[in-house]
Amino acid sequence: MTIFKPKLLTTLKDYSKEQFLSDVTAGIIVAIIALPLSIALAIASGVSPEKGLHTAIIAGFLISLLGGSRVQIGGPTGAFMVIVYGIVTKYGLDGLIMATMMGGFMMVLMGLFRLGSVIKFIPYPITTGFTSGIALTIFSSQIKDFLGLKIETVPAEFLEKWASYGEAIGSLHLPTLMIGLLALAIIVLWPKKLKVPGSLIALIVTTLIVQLLGLDVATIGSKFGQLSSALPVPKLPAFSLDKMMLLIGPAFTIALLGSIESLLSAVVADGMIGGKHRSNTELIGQGIANMVSGLFGGIPATGAIARTVANIKNGGRTPIAGMVHAIVLLLIMVLFMPLAQMVPLSALAAILIVVAYNMSEWREFLALLRSPKSDVAVLLITFFITVLVDLVKAIEVGMVLASLLFMKRMSDVTEVNELTRDAAEEDDSYTPSFDRSLLEYLPKSSDHIQVYEINGPLFFGAADKFLDAINEVDGKTKIIILRLRNVPAMDATALHALKRFYKVCSHYKIKLMISGLKEQPYEVLAHSELFDLIGKESLFEKFEDALTRAIELEGLESTAKVQ
Repeated sequence: MTIFKPKLLTTLKDYSKEQFLSDVTAGIIVAIIALPLSIALAIASGVSPEKGLHTAIIAGFLISLLGGSRVQIGGPTGAFMVIVYGIVTKYGLDGLIMATMMGGFMMVLMGLFRLGSVIKFIPYPITTGFTSGIALTIFSSQIKDFLGLKIETVPAEFLEKWASYGEAIGSLHLPTLMIGLLALAIIVLWPKKLKVPGSLIALIVTTLIVQLLGLDVATIGSKFGQLSSALPVPKLPAFSLDKMMLLIGPAFTIALLGSIESLLSAVVADGMIGGKHRSNTELIGQGIANMVSGLFGGIPATGAIARTVANIKNGGRTPIAGMVHAIVLLLIMVLFMPLAQMVPLSALAAILIVVAYNMSEWREFLALLRSPKSDVAVLLITFFITVLVDLVKAIEVGMVLASLLFMKRMSDVTEVNELTRDAAEEDDSYTPSFDRSLLEYLPKSSDHIQVYEINGPLFFGAADKFLDAINEVDGKTKIIILRLRNVPAMDATALHALKRFYKVCSHYKIKLMISGLKEQPYEVLAHSELFDLIGKESLFEKFEDALTRAIELEGLESTAKVQ
């Protein structure tokens, strides 16, 4: 199967004029939605406004051109805002460009190594935890501009940030707050059925009010000066091995978060259009887009769920819509970019507050609090580490904790039981997974033959159960049968435990038999020296055959005829 096959090649085979018109319409509408978001996200990320548009244009076009989804819309997103701001603060703009290009290269490698499906296995409590944490961080970062607080440098840390807000609350600027509240009200109350997004109307209305009334409210121009409508030119940063080593962590964060968000967006889109994206192609396309975006001075980009959904709802069904969205943004930038300097910062803050609210997934967050305690622990730990430390640590700790809890659950599922005729007769509540009458083959008076049944995966988390259950083996026993019909998988630790058990059996001169081996455990055993030690003649497909052979070897008379 081809690893890299862009969806554009597939969708153009039966492309029609009607679909082209739908794609163009959807692309124009999505461009209008993306315009204020791209500018707001760039400013909040600590870079100039035009870099947000450059990213939406370049990366957005390439994600549609080369990606594995029919309807994915790419560009800057709120999830990256916190990461980009931290990289710019610590390593400067050159450091951000390097990290973006390195992250893109990592995404390409992920796609080439077919890791697209693996990334989907990140547990839901982790994705909800870090998404909600990012949303709270975005909201926190907009308080200064929304209230017009006079703070020279806002601390990066969450608690220190809110402490500085508390100290500066006396400097609240009422006209700035009123403009922010007006923008917020327009965005929230603007009718959803109208094609023009409320965020764009909010920017236009608040900009006109500030300019016509001459209000002393901070604007993009007062912060960044004259904005350029010129097209960006490619420029490589000064790469060095030392810098690259420092930026491996941030680059990996960009690659991981970009991969997760783009594939989640593609999955959501699949559900809406009844399609199926190509995850590895999507990662390769996203990676190339980020590398080129970095080359032109852009910031990290990924699939944007809200813009993708808007594309679908407005008739976009092929990558042409995403490419049109990028071209329309390019035209807007060339023709109208100088006007953006009049936009008030509090209106942009209002847009990002709404973005944070939509990202927060608070309903899902509250619903998860009613889940098993282990999932709640993963959710809360991921959330608080995202907010108080950083996203990478949150994902690392969340994944480790989720993996440990998963192993604990699997070990709890795995059971090791000794099966005897007496046990079956004395405990009416005990029901083995095979016909109880089979235990009649074991004479009551004999303890020469022991049968152990293992149910569930036999791996390192459950190997100790196996050893604990059989550590009472002594010289009275002559034959032991391990019934493994219900063991779907076995790992190296379980194999090691089986070797130790075989040594115990050899010490007491006990014959070891195994029945019901499935394909994976059989392969594990077949590639080890234990296979020859036990002997193929001691491996049985059916438990009845193993028990019959054990009775024959002991010369015991069965109390029931073996069928």
